[in-house]
Amino acid sequence: MDNTAVVVIDMLNPYRHEDADLLVPSVRTALPRIVELLSAARAAQVPVVYVNDNFGQWRSHHGQIADIAMAGAHPELVEPVLPDEDSLFVVKARHSVFFETPLAYLLGTMDVGRLVLVGQVTEQCVLYSALDAHIRRLDVVVPRNAVAHIHPDLAGAALRMMAENMGARVVDGPGDLWPQPPAE
Repeated sequence: MDNTAVVVIDMLNPYRHEDADLLVPSVRTALPRIVELLSAARAAQVPVVYVNDNFGQWRSHHGQIADIAMAGAHPELVEPVLPDEDSLFVVKARHSVFFETPLAYLLGTMDVGRLVLVGQVTEQCVLYSALDAHIRRLDVVVPRNAVAHIHPDLAGAALRMMAENMGARVVDGPGDLWPQPPAE
């Protein structure tokens, strides 16, 4: 399994939760890098999978989740990362993108062996998702400037844990995240 997929974690967010004021500045900082990575992934035909909380709306689907996020407190943080028509979408209820979701099955059908994790929150959902990916023997890459945090100290510790305990590649730049399309 050599294929790579980008997993966008919880970026469709209405920012109406108790930690939103602490999270928003970090999202503003990470957003340009996330947009850049999504654009590069799509250009290289790397699958992009959004995995997002459903805000307790068990009848929700990706369109409704996007609508709720766009109607939230910071649509300017949501609009640049809305899924395109080729994006895949998985709804989650808890921290990990794998916990009781079909993500592992979906990745298996695409022969994905490496995940690039972007989104929020570094010290929560990104960390737990990286651990669950590691347990499933998937390679994990986390671009440190494409994940947002609530608490900087915990985010730093989480990135260190991902690298040291889970073998994740925590990178600063694009590096060799995926094969580049041939020049025209």
